[in-house]
Amino acid sequence: MPNGKAKDRFLKPLVADYEELLGRFQQTESVRFEEFTAIWRNMGFSSVFYGSLAGNEMREFCHLTLNMAFNYFLPPYSFQIRVGGLYLLYGLYHTQLASPKEKIRIALKDWEQIQKFYQDSVNSQHYDAVYIIRKLIAENAVLYTAMPQMLTFRVKKKPQHHKVCEEFRDRPERVKDLISTDMLQEVANIQGHYERLKASVLERSSIAVTQQDLPARLHSCVLEFLHWQDRHENRGDADHLVDAEEKAQQVESSNRAQLLASIKTKSYGSLAEASKSRRHRQVEMDTSFSGTGYIKEAPKYHKSRAPSLRARTYKNLCGEGDEQKIQYWLLSAAEEDKTALKRPKRKRSFRW
Repeated sequence: MPNGKAKDRFLKPLVADYEELLGRFQQTESVRFEEFTAIWRNMGFSSVFYGSLAGNEMREFCHLTLNMAFNYFLPPYSFQIRVGGLYLLYGLYHTQLASPKEKIRIALKDWEQIQKFYQDSVNSQHYDAVYIIRKLIAENAVLYTAMPQMLTFRVKKKPQHHKVCEEFRDRPERVKDLISTDMLQEVANIQGHYERLKASVLERSSIAVTQQDLPARLHSCVLEFLHWQDRHENRGDADHLVDAEEKAQQVESSNRAQLLASIKTKSYGSLAEASKSRRHRQVEMDTSFSGTGYIKEAPKYHKSRAPSLRARTYKNLCGEGDEQKIQYWLLSAAEEDKTALKRPKRKRSFRW
């Protein structure tokens, strides 16, 4: 049983390769084995086992490849994808490098679906798929088990669910399943028995309880519905492609508009950041010039500062004014000696 590290390392690339191979096989619209082998050789799919896998990693990888490929052999995939999954199992089993070869695990719950697939292949005369199934069983390449995964005692493992690819999913055909070939044959037998009983009655009546061509009408209605479903799906795919293209164009145009808007915002709307020493100045945008934005500084406005108490005292006592004003406390000083009004400077003491 491969451990979690091996699954994490190989699972996503392996699923991508499987879907690429089955996608190419789906485009051929065929279930022939020669079409599948041509795609197998073109992709060089047998080289999936080439690599430096040491120890028990090769057997774990072969076990993982077969288990993942077996999911495409089961519903809800279409008949063509299931045939491709069968061919994929056959190719992986015969190209694996493990010795002895790792077998294909088939659980008990899946055996009924495989038998139904085998019977549908026989009825549809798809003998390539019938031959591959018989050959795998004859070569003892199948391991019949009770559970899809190997169980271990007292080991907690996260269950891994296979993600169904929507492109390979089989479309629901409830009408086709309801009105099958066996059902139409049974309706025709009942219709014939009713007509015989009606003819055996002596008193014939013109009352017709059933329609004469009921099986043929049912068959024609089913065919008409299937043709309408095909046309509707093709039209839906075309509309989906058109919507995807329009959405891509809208996204592209919106991205371009956002880019242009961001460029204009950077060009016209951003202001130059002033330095710390000039942040007191106001910067404004001048839009009078066309083209690029013109930045100009606002005129300088010097805030009038109130004079200090010392300046006001000096102005009142020694400034120009009335010459007859007597200053009593300056009588001992000369009028020209203005140093008397100044505060003497203090000498700093010397420090070692």
